[in-house]
Amino acid sequence: MPQIRRLPETLVNRIAAGEVVERPASALKELVENAIDADSSRIAVSLVDGGLTRLEVTDDGCGMSADDMTLALERHATSKLPDEAIEMVATLGFRGEALPSIASVARLTLESRVRGSDDGWRKVVDHGEIVEEGPAALPFGTRVRVEQIFARIPARRKFLRTARSEYMACLDNVRRLAMARPDIAFTLENVTDGKVRKGLNTQADEALATRVSQIVARELKDNAVEIDLNRDGPHGPMSLTGLAGLPTYNRGVADHQYLFVNGRPVKDKLLTGAVRGAYSDMLARDRHAVLALFLDIPPQDVDVNVHPAKTEVRFRDAAAVRGFIVSGLRQALATGDRRSAQGPDRAAMGRWVAEPSHPVPHQEAPAMRSIFEARDMPPKDAYLAEPRPAFSSPYSQPPADAALPQGRAEEAVPLSEETQDYPLGIARGQVANTYIVAESQDGLILVDQHAAHERLVLERLKRCGAEEAVQRSQALLVPDVVEMDEADCDRLEEAAEGLARFGLSVERFGSSAMLVRAVPSAIAKADTGKLLRDLADDIAKHGPQKESGSLLLAERLEYVLATMACHGSVRAGRVLNVAEMNALLREMEATPRSGQCNHGRPTWVKLSMEDVEKLFGRH
Repeated sequence: MPQIRRLPETLVNRIAAGEVVERPASALKELVENAIDADSSRIAVSLVDGGLTRLEVTDDGCGMSADDMTLALERHATSKLPDEAIEMVATLGFRGEALPSIASVARLTLESRVRGSDDGWRKVVDHGEIVEEGPAALPFGTRVRVEQIFARIPARRKFLRTARSEYMACLDNVRRLAMARPDIAFTLENVTDGKVRKGLNTQADEALATRVSQIVARELKDNAVEIDLNRDGPHGPMSLTGLAGLPTYNRGVADHQYLFVNGRPVKDKLLTGAVRGAYSDMLARDRHAVLALFLDIPPQDVDVNVHPAKTEVRFRDAAAVRGFIVSGLRQALATGDRRSAQGPDRAAMGRWVAEPSHPVPHQEAPAMRSIFEARDMPPKDAYLAEPRPAFSSPYSQPPADAALPQGRAEEAVPLSEETQDYPLGIARGQVANTYIVAESQDGLILVDQHAAHERLVLERLKRCGAEEAVQRSQALLVPDVVEMDEADCDRLEEAAEGLARFGLSVERFGSSAMLVRAVPSAIAKADTGKLLRDLADDIAKHGPQKESGSLLLAERLEYVLATMACHGSVRAGRVLNVAEMNALLREMEATPRSGQCNHGRPTWVKLSMEDVEKLFGRH
């Protein structure tokens, strides 16, 4: 048998590096976190080939003395834990492994100058060995340069991706950290093939909404609601802040969901599940919300020491956290979501065309041009001389067998002082028996009558107590026996009282089976075995819900309500009179979440008078 031996320090550091330093982006994340913990006000990141050749982080923080630099390069040496209470850690880093781990797999140059000192100090560590040390000239703060990462470990080097992929991973990490600290100015640049690319440039002391919109998408600020919610927890206050995109402003992937716990960027299944639950009746299942959420809770209520890269956390009361996020998001969306996501798309506006008002000597009219191309138009004479293809002539008659347009205008009623209080204006007509045309004080509004009425019916069902009706139990003539793991049976038995409030009656049937006596009437045809297994998984992940029943079951019932609303709504193609159209508009103005249907599509769009004037060349 081989004898047990103590591993050499260089090998120990390489093993630790395998957990902490997976790629240049993970090394960069550790270095930027150190700079943030050093009380910096400005952090500059410089990359060469996405960090494959070199990465450098410079800050204006507190700096380190020569003795502190020596300790910082040793494993498990840190200034961030003044005592042994690791559960109370308030900094991003705390293990003291980053610098020695990085130095064991790359060439690391560490330079620092303490605030108030006359000069700085420099250390160079090449794959675990100190090769250079001495004074250094630099401003107050710290500069860390990492070169030749994994150069002597070809087995790790070959798993690195292209320079562009590594750059995008580095940019994503820095963007997340920059979002969490709007009080710090961040810059990031990357040099590849001699070309410099600016990836990030933010100013210090920015508003949170401004910083998030600048990093995620500039239009997010106009298509989102701000969140600011506080609640008392068992060990202190909890707060939820950030920006939540309107349901109509969504994406096909969940990559634009940024979640933070006590200022730490995390990728946590519980939090993403809470976001999905909050948007459950406002988004289609293949669409995802765009948001940035910042959850602050007492340190003793969250364990950040569960993952080497500190990207995952564990909550003491996961159910309370999930409920807090779901209620906070829904409360925020209920205050500002009567808006549709945005005005007409610029590309859609470009399809509107302007016709020349002057006669042309040519037999055919000039080609149609988008008004947004006006700035690039040739001289007037040249424009009038352009031939128009025959098929685009606006004067040609439609074929005899062509379908006539379905549109209807109502008698125009002048806008009065009374109608000024109507944000959605008054109805002027109906197009294709599907879209309501309304006029407001400052523009033209198009309403999708089915999408709008679908949301109104859903909210009406909720207000009238339809949830209680949906949750009524339907007793099974023959109770279903569902065989499950003993642990799952224990979880369901513990949550049985809460599940009963949602119309699901279950009881223990032996050591490894559950007996289903009744199910909610709205999902009476559901597969009880699959339902119970999903509920058990949900309880295992989020904890038992004794008071309110399983959150997953509640979300399923809300999905049933949405389906009922869809089938009970005004269908596209139905002719509405002016009184019905105006009644729909008035109810939309008074109903929460009326800006989007149950699938996340906009229910109305607005064309401002300025845009209308542009279409006719008046502006």
